[in-house]
Amino acid sequence: MRKVRPQTASRTGGAARGRDQGQQPRLTSVAAGERLDDRTAKPADGPRLWHVTLSVSGAETPLTEVRRALEQLAHDHPFLLTSRYAGNHAEVRYWEEARDLHDAAAVALRLWGEHRLSARLPPWEIVGLEVIDRDTYHLRIAAGYGPPPASPMGVHPF
Repeated sequence: MRKVRPQTASRTGGAARGRDQGQQPRLTSVAAGERLDDRTAKPADGPRLWHVTLSVSGAETPLTEVRRALEQLAHDHPFLLTSRYAGNHAEVRYWEEARDLHDAAAVALRLWGEHRLSARLPPWEIVGLEVIDRDTYHLRIAAGYGPPPASPMGVHPF
């Protein structure tokens, strides 16, 4: 007897249409106000700007070491806007130029690990990531919510 997960069963008790046994469902995103079958436009051809907020956390580290490491990261990664830090966590904000959200997120998820040795970053793990497009960032600021513009730029304690 073949088992069917409740969320994939049809009204007649069969497997969900379009999927063979063991095949993963295909995820597709649809913009607000858009229907799945209305999508005919291609994504923008060129790169776009994405606002990235990367949050990291880990074992307590002396503040002077954290600050020095984040300053080195800012030197190594010239688009870094601002960093905030404490002894056991930090937040890094910057603009990334990428073709789409997937590319921007992939770069962001590699940032801490790729610069861990060169900037002597604490051995913390990534605990949060937000990637939003430029228009969304500016809409949030105009509406009075979301992170304030990175001012002053640089590395600062929480």
